[in-house]
Amino acid sequence: MTGLRYVYAVCRPFGAALQSQLTGLGGDPPRLLTHRGLIAVVSHVPEQDFAEGPLRAHLEDLDWLTATVRAHQCVIDALTAVTTPLPLRLGTVFRDDSGVRTMIEAGEEDFLRTLDRLDGRVEWGVKVYAETEPGEPERPAPAAQPASGRDYLRQRRQQTRAREDTWQQAESFATRLHATLSAHAEDSRLHAPQNATLSGASGRNVLNAAYLVPRKHSEEFVELVDRTKDDTPGMRVELTGPWAAYSFTDLMGEERP
Repeated sequence: MTGLRYVYAVCRPFGAALQSQLTGLGGDPPRLLTHRGLIAVVSHVPEQDFAEGPLRAHLEDLDWLTATVRAHQCVIDALTAVTTPLPLRLGTVFRDDSGVRTMIEAGEEDFLRTLDRLDGRVEWGVKVYAETEPGEPERPAPAAQPASGRDYLRQRRQQTRAREDTWQQAESFATRLHATLSAHAEDSRLHAPQNATLSGASGRNVLNAAYLVPRKHSEEFVELVDRTKDDTPGMRVELTGPWAAYSFTDLMGEERP
């Protein structure tokens, strides 16, 4: 088949079969290109969509980008179920198989070192949201109209203290939770809080973290997160995963959304 080579990930050879109905970008089933004891997982993609110019234009098309991210992630998820993949950046494309082999040779030492470090491990994501936005506490019953300027200033000071208390409580909870989860993970990463306007999530994101956990200990980690969910009223804890270790791959990887 002609076309460019889209590379999803690099991994070691594995014995288990991928899902029989798995398709990649454009419906092309991913195939395994073996070179120097490593495997690149690739699909053939059309040049009119994935050459440098068209690809740059497509990345501005939200519908196209969403479909591409979904197809890319489906392949990564299938790989994560059977091995330890190193996900490559969305849109990693080469002219032909020779270009893919050259990429493997150039990054061989880094690939092997990272695969050794991440073998048998997965990433779990934990986000904490303050359900009541600091600075916008739950509205009390309407206060009486201030009788004077002094009364007005006193009400404003009380509102400011309430906002500060809410924010302090949220930060304290997030700090304690991160310390607890980090102690039960091999490594952790703190990401910037998500913008509520972009993510669409309710509340204010006060913790956005990733934890590297041995696959065999994942059940215990999930149970630990579940036990913390009711620790503090007004805090919402969200757990995602298991993912490929995006946050712990310092190669061509891309942070997980």
